[in-house]
Amino acid sequence: MAETLALFTSIGLSEQKAKETLKNEALSSVLKDAITQAQSANGASGVDKAMGTLLYSMASRLKDTKRLAFLTERIAQRKLCTELQLAAALDFVKTHPQDPINQKVFDEACGVGVVVTPEQIEDAVESVIKRHKEQLVNERYRFNMGLLMGEARTALKWADGKVIKNEVDMQVLHLLGPKTEADLEKKPKPQKAKVAENDVKVKKEEVAAVDGNGFSGEGKSLMEQLRGEALKFHKPGENYKTEGYVVTPNTMNLLKKHMEFTGGQIRTRFPPEPNGILHIGHAKAINFNFGYAKANNGICYLRYDDTNPEKEEEKYFTAIKDMVEWLGYKPYAVTHASDNFQQLYDLAIDLIRRGHAYVCHQKGEELKGHNVPLSPWRDRPIEESLVLFERMKKGLFAEGEATLRMKMVMEDGKMDPVAYRIKYTAHHRTGDEWCIYPTYDYTHCLCDSIENITHSLCTKEFQARRSSYYWLVNALDLYCPVQWEYGRLNLTYTVVSKRKIIKLVETGVVRDWDDPRLFTLTALRRRGFPAEAINNFCARVGVTVSQTMTEPHLLESCVRDVLNDTAPRVMAVLEPLKVTVTNLPKDSKSDVRVPDFPADESKGSHMVPFTRTIFIEQSDFREVMEKGYKRLTPEQPVGLRHAGYVISVQKVIKDAQGKVVELEVTCCSSDTAEKPKAFIHWVSEPLVCEVRLYERLFLHKHPEDPSEVPNGFLSDINPNSLHVISSAFVDISVKGAKALDKFQFERVGYFSLDPDSTADKLIFNRTVTLKEDPGKI
Repeated sequence: MAETLALFTSIGLSEQKAKETLKNEALSSVLKDAITQAQSANGASGVDKAMGTLLYSMASRLKDTKRLAFLTERIAQRKLCTELQLAAALDFVKTHPQDPINQKVFDEACGVGVVVTPEQIEDAVESVIKRHKEQLVNERYRFNMGLLMGEARTALKWADGKVIKNEVDMQVLHLLGPKTEADLEKKPKPQKAKVAENDVKVKKEEVAAVDGNGFSGEGKSLMEQLRGEALKFHKPGENYKTEGYVVTPNTMNLLKKHMEFTGGQIRTRFPPEPNGILHIGHAKAINFNFGYAKANNGICYLRYDDTNPEKEEEKYFTAIKDMVEWLGYKPYAVTHASDNFQQLYDLAIDLIRRGHAYVCHQKGEELKGHNVPLSPWRDRPIEESLVLFERMKKGLFAEGEATLRMKMVMEDGKMDPVAYRIKYTAHHRTGDEWCIYPTYDYTHCLCDSIENITHSLCTKEFQARRSSYYWLVNALDLYCPVQWEYGRLNLTYTVVSKRKIIKLVETGVVRDWDDPRLFTLTALRRRGFPAEAINNFCARVGVTVSQTMTEPHLLESCVRDVLNDTAPRVMAVLEPLKVTVTNLPKDSKSDVRVPDFPADESKGSHMVPFTRTIFIEQSDFREVMEKGYKRLTPEQPVGLRHAGYVISVQKVIKDAQGKVVELEVTCCSSDTAEKPKAFIHWVSEPLVCEVRLYERLFLHKHPEDPSEVPNGFLSDINPNSLHVISSAFVDISVKGAKALDKFQFERVGYFSLDPDSTADKLIFNRTVTLKEDPGKI
């Protein structure tokens, strides 16, 4: 340790820096090898501080250590003398993984031997200042000097940045002279337009946290976000440029064949398991996979990961495809992992033959957890494993009696994951042909390779499987796609786990997977959420690497934005109060035109009847006047929307319990009457309908968090999450509506026609309320 410490300080590292470096075993090993090689070439005294700084920088940044000797040699020979040249060299070896390196091309790319004279720097800076002279003279020292530096460095790529800065400073001083008091005054900042405080708050909430690998989605459509370089993804065929990608001697040849097959086209896939219904988190995955391919003229497969026959049902296959298409995406092809069962089996035999897999007889309980003892069968002969694997296929073992395991360690420390297990269960597509089925860890990456996927996009929890993904494909010497992880979309006040939703259904808390209180995609569609709104929501939260927890009201805001432009207005009364207009004849009836979209009447209208008997909301009448109340009271008239009438109360009729059951009013034209303080909606000769009002299903933000809900999510159910109004009234214009048609009930909210509706009884689900106005009573 003391010897290594002395070695590190000999190249100019401070003792503290050297001790910190020793704590990092990998870095210490690489740096020690580099210094030893450089001293071997130049002698101990031949490695000065400048060279030592480059060696340390190279050792700490080099990803592929097989290039260590080559780069150390170039530094020792003083062919790489600056940080700029080293950065270019590191980039070069990253993008040229194959041996041998063409030294001539390397030297050109890294500026080896290029000498930039002081005269060249002086001329380049003079040329740049001449170009900006007028603005420079006007703005003096308030001019952005970084612009001059940037242009000079572009002209002289390999020049020392400090020398360029000194030359810029000297020539600017010569042109402008010393700074005056006016130059030292702070430049006034341009005033920004004031933004309402509420808007600022919303924007802060809406824009997801973004780290170096993500980006803000604010103000951009999903396609804009996913297009081109926005995500800093590798280009097709340049997989090896991705950090962490494993390069083998055959990688470049396999990439060449891959490019010949795909023509450089981007290929993604959405790979759900067909054992449950998709939820809001899947909407982000669908938008990301299909959207990224679409935005870059690529293709996306819908691939069912159907390797667990016990849990797979036809209804799930159908529902998944329906939801993908509902969100507006068409798969290039629908494939199944089971399409490749024979090929996957053949590859498993190849893996055994290569010495990378073995048949194991440890029980399932023994394999759980992270401190699993090594299998006593790990080193069994290859031929023996081949015979036993064949016997597994032929059904000569009981379930759990044997598995095929891969010889590798996963990133989370798990040893030898299972590749095949025995299941005597008929498969949805292959029937009884197979009694052994591949696992996700084995199947996923190989199907990606078989389909020539370029970007294997998955959520953050799969990062622990990235090393096993690369290991398996490379162990079989196949084309290796790149796995990219992103943060999953999580919503508060809900659960999306299949197991927990099944529990909610089984206990009768919800009716089924499409109960509108859930956040499955089928439930959201039934509730009336437009697909466009869900896609906009996914764009608004953006694509980030960090996990995000989002409030449902942001999704609801996207829903309102879409429905405001697309849902026609109708009038409905949820809690009717009968109103008789006494100064109209008993058989009086007229038609009132109601615009479908009052803000743009050119979009159409519909007619509703107006008779002597109308119905209003009970809440739109108060017998006792209260301060600030603007609607109907015995002393205060109110206008009727679209009708052109103002009504005034003449008599309040109550039942035996003292409840108001009817009002007798008179009406006059709104043209002649004094303008009322408010206008209310109403219906006449209405249809009777059922209305279902939904609130959050859970009382707490995080129903799965034991610190918030100690007794489990089932104890956190909101008893008021569903309120059914069996006899609401709606105007007759909705009579021909079809299931899932959407409307805005004026002054009430947005509603969608439920599939339970019949010709005799329409049923409406409240999608979202209107925007709340806290000042309105």
